[in-house]
Amino acid sequence: MKTVFVTVGTTSFDDLIEEITSDEAVQALKHRGYERLVLQVGRGSVLPDPENFPHVSLEVFRFKPSILTDVERADLIISHAGAGSCLEALGAGKSLLVVVNDKLMDNHQLELARQLHKDSHLLYCTCPTLTKTLRSMDLSVLKPFTPGQPEKFAKFMDRALGLQ
Repeated sequence: MKTVFVTVGTTSFDDLIEEITSDEAVQALKHRGYERLVLQVGRGSVLPDPENFPHVSLEVFRFKPSILTDVERADLIISHAGAGSCLEALGAGKSLLVVVNDKLMDNHQLELARQLHKDSHLLYCTCPTLTKTLRSMDLSVLKPFTPGQPEKFAKFMDRALGLQ
């Protein structure tokens, strides 16, 4: 069963949870063959009821000791733009769509997402453009991200944050 795993990390990103569970977004996922949606909602106040989603299998949780199994089982990961969440998904070799929280001030997440997108490692959008992105995304353009070289990663982060 094709699975989408949505993660907000340890934060609260209710706008993302509301948008990904909208009828339009669920239909866009179904149209692409995804049948299972797993939501890690963190400290958010939005807790979708799986009973209200007859067209997809929905699982919702706040936190787990590890999300590694969810990452491994996912065909697509939709994540907030936290560095840890991005690196975990990319390190697992998963297709990644990052949703930048455009309500954050001094948004380093946007810089990180832009740089990883420029390097063809992920796609990114904001909540208002999520459904449109789900409909039009081409995951075949993504290139694997090879972690494990600290000096390259440090240079990458410097570039992403505009320090170089």
